Amino acid sequence: RITVENPRVVAGEPVGDIRLAAAPLKAVCVGGDTVVRMIDEFPVFAVAACFASGVTEVRDAEELRYKETDRISVLCGELKALGVRVTERRDGFTIEGGRLAGGACDARGDHRLAMSLALAGLSAPSPVTVHHAEILNESFPDFAGQLKGLGATVR
Repeated sequence: RITVENPRVVAGEPVGDIRLAAAPLKAVCVGGDTVVRMIDEFPVFAVAACFASGVTEVRDAEELRYKETDRISVLCGELKALGVRVTERRDGFTIEGGRLAGGACDARGDHRLAMSLALAGLSAPSPVTVHHAEILNESFPDFAGQLKGLGATVR
């Protein structure tokens, strides 16, 4: 259950305050125009999909291969390192939800990936270590402090 409050436009982008209530996550299929609207959110979306019931599919997202890194390949590889059943495709990926074991992964110089993998550690049954996570200080200097506030151990 997600609601957006105080919707507005900032620098040409729609923004708002998000209010969440706990509920089980269900797998979805994302493609077409939706991909364009959430192109930078795929790392955190993929982490959420790890905890959803069912198989989440992302298609029509080949553009992700041409960002700072090949986000499809990097994201799939790092999630596999954490025990996720993920299948890489030319234009996207599928994630079989319900499993994220923990382990070590690498942010690969991508601040969005660093934050997303760190968030995965909040719900993983074993610790998650994100190597080269210092990149996230560029976009969210207090991210480590916020994680600590949620009970994470940050070194």
